[in-house]
Amino acid sequence: MVSEKTGRLATLALERSPWRSARWLIIAPHADDETLGAGALIHQAAEAGRLAGIVILTDGAGSHDHSDAASRARLIRTRRLEAGRAVRRLAGPAAAAPVFLDWPDAQPASAGSMMFEATARRLAALCRERRVDAIAVTGPDDPHCDHQAAAQLARRAAGMARRSVVVFDYIVWGAPPSGSKLRIATRPLKAGLRAYALSAHQSQLTPMFGEGFRLQKARGLRYASDTLYRRDAYG
Repeated sequence: MVSEKTGRLATLALERSPWRSARWLIIAPHADDETLGAGALIHQAAEAGRLAGIVILTDGAGSHDHSDAASRARLIRTRRLEAGRAVRRLAGPAAAAPVFLDWPDAQPASAGSMMFEATARRLAALCRERRVDAIAVTGPDDPHCDHQAAAQLARRAAGMARRSVVVFDYIVWGAPPSGSKLRIATRPLKAGLRAYALSAHQSQLTPMFGEGFRLQKARGLRYASDTLYRRDAYG
């Protein structure tokens, strides 16, 4: 929606947009992206009884090196527990557990491959089962291969869902997309809530698994609200 006065893309508040009553499915490439990019959406949708679920695409094992298979399995198990804890902090103690798709971290399936298509069918079935109206996912321009794959996957699943499902992008590390047709913004989170949810991801914030990825916590807590971008024609 472009303002007639300024010619600039306007931002609609979610509660005053056509998607205020939508049932939202949030797809996060990695456990912690749900909090960084869509934490406010998760909270607002849950408060309204409109949260259809959270999906985590990857197993998370690529954030650290592993001495053996047991170490790798321990990290995967830990990241699952952390994601569940973060979601409960954002959405409340009764929130449904995230759905884990267990793609190998940083090795996304190619569009059209057997794994990609099977996962898209699984997500499409989830959209039907949970009556999803809108998907929020990382944008295709976000600078990580898993984020880009998640964007492709969401659009493929929406097209297979056999119901009307719109796809919005959220930003984790990239810049806002220049080609979006519409953007909507959530209400701001209560002070400290995103940081509290993010603190669930101790494997990414501390050296508990040794040398490896360290989450840039301050950068991920820049905004109290989430902005969602729609790239296709709006309706």
